[in-house]
Amino acid sequence: MDGQPEALIDLDAIKANVAALTRHVGGIPVMAVVKSDAYGHGLLPSAKAALAGGAAWLGVIQLADAIALRRAGLQCPIVSLHGSPDAPHGDAISQDIDLTAGTPALVRQIGAAAGLAGRPARLHLEADTGMGRGGAIEAQWPALVDAALTAEAAGLVRVVGLWSHLACADIADHPSIGQQIDAFSSAIALAERAGARPEVRHLANGPATLTLPDTYFDLVRPGGAVFGLSTLPGGVPEWLRPAMTLRAGLIQVKRVPSGTPVSYAHRYITDRETTLGVLPLGYNEGIPRHATNVAGLLAVRGRRVSIAGTVNLNHVVLDLGDDGAEAGDEVIVFGPGDSGEPTAQEWADRLGTISYEIVTRFTGKVPRIYSGVTGAGSDREHAVDGRSSGQVAAAH
Repeated sequence: MDGQPEALIDLDAIKANVAALTRHVGGIPVMAVVKSDAYGHGLLPSAKAALAGGAAWLGVIQLADAIALRRAGLQCPIVSLHGSPDAPHGDAISQDIDLTAGTPALVRQIGAAAGLAGRPARLHLEADTGMGRGGAIEAQWPALVDAALTAEAAGLVRVVGLWSHLACADIADHPSIGQQIDAFSSAIALAERAGARPEVRHLANGPATLTLPDTYFDLVRPGGAVFGLSTLPGGVPEWLRPAMTLRAGLIQVKRVPSGTPVSYAHRYITDRETTLGVLPLGYNEGIPRHATNVAGLLAVRGRRVSIAGTVNLNHVVLDLGDDGAEAGDEVIVFGPGDSGEPTAQEWADRLGTISYEIVTRFTGKVPRIYSGVTGAGSDREHAVDGRSSGQVAAAH
């Protein structure tokens, strides 16, 4: 390699993961959540791969991402799961993008935008059943439902969805899971008694999709699982495959004596004669700075090597030991683990975080190379309006 870092994205893995998730839930429709630039995998190519695998819906956070997908020609239902008063609701309504509301004020704002657009907004009402984030709590839910049904009677919205989000689905037997299911069921019952006739009721996020059939309702919303990632203890099930491999090439290799201090603050000093290699990835590109001096989290020529000293802005130094290595040798930071290389899950376990954070750290910083489904290519080839999917999101 020439040293240039690359994120290799296996679109066939994304396609196969969605197909496997669909089988796992018994054919219940799957909303592939491709938020945050598809967890760093690239919005548009990942969305296409998910649809090829059988996803019936796409979910995003920012409306800019939903609009980019629609402008790219994707015709499936797309919902923005982030209700925001400053979002371009009129553009979304004209593009037939589903919106979320968790307050009466936002319902009225969306209704006003729909009036200007000349067509009703497709609206999902969000209940806060125990996450403490977006949506209406139990005491506020009747007012939200009333506002939405009033707007629906005026021809400004159609209440097409009722939804909520689980806080502890990846913690086995957590008491909040049953409490949230009950609270969501009560919220549905109240809304339907008031006259709501939603197309879909949805609660299950990724870990719930994998382990909690009682949360499925009409639609499941896996996110990280689409990309072969999981927050469950023990990591990803073996029937899902991680889709991202991060690699770079050594840009310098040198032999150094015992007692050589390495990197900022000299937090690493060689205890023997050894070979050091410089890798052009640092915390600017996504390597966590607290990976300083962590052993065995990268692979060179099929063997594990250690980060030697402080992670720099754009570089890390590796202790390569006595085995042969040359400038240009490929270094695997993480991958699916097929050849014993580290995985994003292993990075997460060692650094006390989750695999989602590991893969999304590289978003916009490392070029992506795609294989499978739509054919090999790069970010440039999958651009929307001349920009990569990540750039589209950032430009709005």
